Amino acid sequence: MASRKLSDLHPNLFPIAEKFLDNCHAVGIDILVTCTHRSYKEQDELYAISRTVPGKKVTNAKAGQSKHNFTLNGKPASKAFDVVPLVSGKPMWDSANPLWQKIGVIGESLGLSWAGRWKSSMREYPHFEMKD
Repeated sequence: MASRKLSDLHPNLFPIAEKFLDNCHAVGIDILVTCTHRSYKEQDELYAISRTVPGKKVTNAKAGQSKHNFTLNGKPASKAFDVVPLVSGKPMWDSANPLWQKIGVIGESLGLSWAGRWKSSMREYPHFEMKD
């Protein structure tokens, strides 16, 4: 199972992720971290969805192509994290909800790349990552 622990983030991303969560809470947005580090096996399982496994496509990244797969000295050091805003304690996955734009702006204000703004064929509103 993919990690949700902030301690599995890259040392440069960890304090930014903490600040992101603090800033969201400061404006009344409750956030759940759904993924930090992901193994190659987990990444390939996600990549298979809609390709060889039924379901809606969730990623364009194969194992080793995702910043969730990054390690440092053999230990998890994800350069990305995924989140979902909570409304009345329940995940709000509807990308039309204005909360997504608010959290996107918060992440970008901290220097993160927000996949909700990517120009690719598939935007990933929950995904934030370090810029290269």
